Amino acid sequence: MIAENVHKVLNEIAGGNAYGEAVTLVAATKTRTPDEINEAIAAGVADVGENRVQEFRDKYALVQGARRHFIGHLQTNKVKYLIGKCDLIHSLDRFELADELQKRAEKADWVANCLIEINIGSELSKSGFSRDDALQTYERLRRYPNIRLLGLMGMLPISEDMQYLRSLCLSMREIYDTIRVRDNAFCHLSMGMSGDWRLCVECGSNMIRLGTTLFGPRTVQAPVND
Repeated sequence: MIAENVHKVLNEIAGGNAYGEAVTLVAATKTRTPDEINEAIAAGVADVGENRVQEFRDKYALVQGARRHFIGHLQTNKVKYLIGKCDLIHSLDRFELADELQKRAEKADWVANCLIEINIGSELSKSGFSRDDALQTYERLRRYPNIRLLGLMGMLPISEDMQYLRSLCLSMREIYDTIRVRDNAFCHLSMGMSGDWRLCVECGSNMIRLGTTLFGPRTVQAPVND
């Protein structure tokens, strides 16, 4: 089933997004076993993303052949476990985290590839920088010598108002394009999960994070002590 699901998504995104850009599929692997993840990789997944540092660390040596992403909220005291091991951190959501990443990365002589997390819907329950401050945030974050900014990440709010969700997606794309004109390294707009990825791709996302679409419903709860 996993292989079939992977092939279906890869075929659907093969034509790229509405802007003619290739779309990267990141398998969201929270609670998934190494065997499940390796099956997805064997089926063609080249990027896998964990939400929790504990799982990232525990599965690291058991999963082979894919780029490693961290896609969940990152506590500053857990940064040390990602240094030198993570290809892309999607959730750079506050300056306190940037400070810790800079300190740890500089000490390890390593550069942290990061996406700036934007709180698309201005939701109190979600972290991230505001859309209104996105450009100023980018200018400040780009001064950290051991952090390489490669794009933006966002999560749409839960809503049945498709026009509203589309407007949020397009506003993220507008921010992304504005920065990309200034910065050739800016190449990822990570936006879209199992419930909304098609809309996001239509509106210009070029990186999607899919879990249940690939693996089916979760049967195991994620650890709560991460």
